[in-house]
Amino acid sequence: KVDLQNSKEFLPCMDGPYRQEKLSDVIMAINWSKQSVFFLISALLFMALRDLFYMLRIRLLTGGSLSWKSSFFTIMLWEFASALSPGVMSGAAVAMFILHREKVPLGKSTAMVMVTAMLDNFFFTLMIPLVFLIYGPIALFPSNSGLESVFWIGYSLFLMVFIFFFCAVFIFPNLVPAALRALSRLPYIRKWEAKASQTASDIRIASIEMRSFSLLMWIKLIGTTFGSWVSRFLVINCLLAAFIKLGYLEHLLVLSKQFILWLFMRMSPTPGGSGVAEYVFGELMGPLGGSIVLMLGLAFIWRALSYYSYLIIGSFILPRWLKKR
Repeated sequence: KVDLQNSKEFLPCMDGPYRQEKLSDVIMAINWSKQSVFFLISALLFMALRDLFYMLRIRLLTGGSLSWKSSFFTIMLWEFASALSPGVMSGAAVAMFILHREKVPLGKSTAMVMVTAMLDNFFFTLMIPLVFLIYGPIALFPSNSGLESVFWIGYSLFLMVFIFFFCAVFIFPNLVPAALRALSRLPYIRKWEAKASQTASDIRIASIEMRSFSLLMWIKLIGTTFGSWVSRFLVINCLLAAFIKLGYLEHLLVLSKQFILWLFMRMSPTPGGSGVAEYVFGELMGPLGGSIVLMLGLAFIWRALSYYSYLIIGSFILPRWLKKR
């Protein structure tokens, strides 16, 4: 048995019994069954369900004033903007503009975007420790990949951002905006005074908005946030299950690994996490079985569904939306 960690087991041989495996070879070797078709259709349905949960959340935040049609346009354009923005920015500025054009007051639209960002961060900061308690880093990270140390740096940053906004909104709603304004008056920082003042105002507006939510409202918002992210994760589960045999425990492992995958994508400086997403997908999902070429093919299908599809939809919707709004 070849030891994959031992480089001495791999020796160059000019006439060895090997051949180059192409994607077409892998596709031809796939046993296309009813199960494959079922899981591929399921992946499409989970993509639609993910957007439906986002639409429900945006309608909750607007108190139902945004119609289903307007919610659809808003979410599609928001995803379009996110696909064109670095992962860490997630199209937030464009989202505020879109909501404002949908006749949502600017202060309220700012608060809504901040609420969605805080809910998404809450999902990750809560679930990631639970995932690591269940599986541990050995099962989740490939050996000698160097991903683990980068991951924990990114998680720490997201955790600090979440704690900052939580304290600013719920615990010290007046202190944090006042501190931001005071800091912006210091030498060398004064040139950012206008932006700091605007951020302080946004935090204050978001605080008033969020503190007015009832317990039932928060349960609904958290439920739609969890529903959207779990639906997003299950797309990869379905794609893998269509071509690789996975048991229940392996499905749970795939779900758990996606917390790592999406955190890397959210840290990415590239638009929509391009490049980073495909690389981390291969590193995390490769040990589950199947050839490397198959995994590259699945990574492309996944990105076509979750990334390129929004670029295409957004390019069709944007001109029509701009003409109307």
